[in-house]
Amino acid sequence: MTGVEVVFDPLLIWPVIAALGAAALLVTLLSVWRGLAGWAFRALGFALILTALANPSLQNEDRQALSDIALVLRDETGSNRLSDRQAQSEAALTHLSAELARLGIEERVVSVPDAPDNGGSTLNTALDAALADLPRDRLAGVFVVSDGLAHDASTTPPPAPVHLVQTGAAQEWDRRLIVRNAPAYGILGETLRLTLRIEDEGNVPEALRGRPVQVGFALNGEDLRYATAPVGEDMGLDLTLDRGGLNVLRFVLDPQEGELTDRNNAAVVQINGIRDRLRVLLVSGEPHTGQRTWRNLLKSDPSVDLVHFTILRPPDRQDGVPVNELSLIAFPTRELFVEKIDEFDLIIFDRYRRRGILPSSYFENIRRYVSEGGALLVVGGTELASAESIYHSPLGRILPGEPTARVFEQPFTPHLSDIGQRHPVTAGLDADYPPRAGSDVPGWGRWLRQIDLTPRGGEVVMQGIDERPLLILDHAGEGRVAILASDQAWLWDRGFEGGGPQAELLRRLAHWMMREPDLEEEALVAEADGQGLHITRRSLDDGPHGVTITGPDDSTVEVPLVETAPGRFTADWQGAEPGLYRLRSEDQETVAVLGTANPREYERVVADGAPLAPLLDATRGGTAAIAAGLPALRLIDAGRQAYGRGWLGVTPRGAYVTTDLRLTPLLPAWAWLLLGVGFVLGGWLREARR
Repeated sequence: MTGVEVVFDPLLIWPVIAALGAAALLVTLLSVWRGLAGWAFRALGFALILTALANPSLQNEDRQALSDIALVLRDETGSNRLSDRQAQSEAALTHLSAELARLGIEERVVSVPDAPDNGGSTLNTALDAALADLPRDRLAGVFVVSDGLAHDASTTPPPAPVHLVQTGAAQEWDRRLIVRNAPAYGILGETLRLTLRIEDEGNVPEALRGRPVQVGFALNGEDLRYATAPVGEDMGLDLTLDRGGLNVLRFVLDPQEGELTDRNNAAVVQINGIRDRLRVLLVSGEPHTGQRTWRNLLKSDPSVDLVHFTILRPPDRQDGVPVNELSLIAFPTRELFVEKIDEFDLIIFDRYRRRGILPSSYFENIRRYVSEGGALLVVGGTELASAESIYHSPLGRILPGEPTARVFEQPFTPHLSDIGQRHPVTAGLDADYPPRAGSDVPGWGRWLRQIDLTPRGGEVVMQGIDERPLLILDHAGEGRVAILASDQAWLWDRGFEGGGPQAELLRRLAHWMMREPDLEEEALVAEADGQGLHITRRSLDDGPHGVTITGPDDSTVEVPLVETAPGRFTADWQGAEPGLYRLRSEDQETVAVLGTANPREYERVVADGAPLAPLLDATRGGTAAIAAGLPALRLIDAGRQAYGRGWLGVTPRGAYVTTDLRLTPLLPAWAWLLLGVGFVLGGWLREARR
């Protein structure tokens, strides 16, 4: 292949030649105006002289033709693997390869997988990346073998027609479940409203059009419940959370015969359950040094509403002061312990003694409140061991320890029991307090009083003098109860003998009683990280423990757990696919979502070329449905419509590379000058003859 063209290598700079040309033109025009007979010879002479100054040469190029390139994007995303689309893609790729080879066009195939981080089908982004590695002056066309479902923004059109070779079939249809207005947080006990919508797309069978469907839903791995929902309309669903922390709500539709996939027939919503406010009733039997410790702790927590009463003047006190001269607030016993008792999350009796303020019927109501899900904490001083002890009320039937009437007025160092090392309320409290020299108990400050208790149930998590119970935790019916056999915790708050973890102990104790999920002694927690699960089993039992994991396809696997800390058993496990996983360990169950339970790739799966239409229109490209027949390829001129019935067009680019270059002067410069001067003289001689 050879190319020839004329090039110039001027003897003078172009502005000078242009000025001389202007002068020559002026002289020629003047000659014409005066009617001189030799003006034509003179003009030709000037032109030859200017040509000599421009120094023209013939440039001969030896060129090597380059093949045109066609870019083929192969969609390998999830939606293009449904039904027989993968087989259609293979057939289309084979056909395109044969057609491009027939036209002598080089083929470049680029695969487009699912985008990371639930990005869906990023066909436009893949096209930009592929074009960056191709010489655009050789690009004859782009073919996208796909269902057309792109999830990224349209790209800058390339300088060649872009065509969609579309998979799918005209009779396809699909049903999908959409969850709208799903809140990230929900207040425990309050009603949440979620909006569901079921949509049918494509060629829906006549028997299913407009018919309502059954939607199954389950919270935190419970059995499915069902509701009837219309198709194509929003439906509201009311939900009440009763568990703090992460709640997983799953929705499912029964698959229908003929629909493309059931991957979009399910949806998972994760909602964090939070308490609006925690209401605590603190009743101090008398003013004492340690009551401010409880008050300060509870008042410092912004999530706690504290109601605190201190009994300053019990009925048995006779001091002769007239009632009308007292400025004390009457203790609203009926309002608190009968009418509004169920509004409290925790009741604390701090050094309370029976003095006739609360009758037995009120204590019976408190016992009923605990048994039905409430929480009671008793902090005892010397009154706990006396005849006026709260233990001798109906509450004694639910308290986990019985006072023996003995009070030890001597210093001792509290310490954790074996079970206390494992219980979430007390586990790790001694980590920052190493034992003092010659001792095996934590380096906490000593307390000065302990009430002797006989355990009746529950777990003794802290001990005192001679291993006697100091803190006992128990479950009573649906509620919780605890008893602290000392009123000396305030010494830690004051830093006595180095103090101790007073604030953390009392905070954990109060929040355990109010059912803080992180403080449950028996719990199964699964934290998702990509496709991995970090599983934690908390238990007071030594084990061994394991967990059964049920995947989205109902397959199960047994995973052993290893004790990594007292009462804490863990394991790391990798899931095979995204979706909802159910975990069970003994009587504990939980659920976790790996990856994306509702992949963007399966939101819409019916083939649709609309997302790529702007790119096709900008390059005058077209769409060819594989189901209607594979298209032939034609060569077309640039700028023309590049598709028609049964065919798609590619634009030849004619690209080449120069292998050799030769310059040959048209005439020597002296020859151009000689001819030019000759024609000028010829014009002068003709005018002289006349």
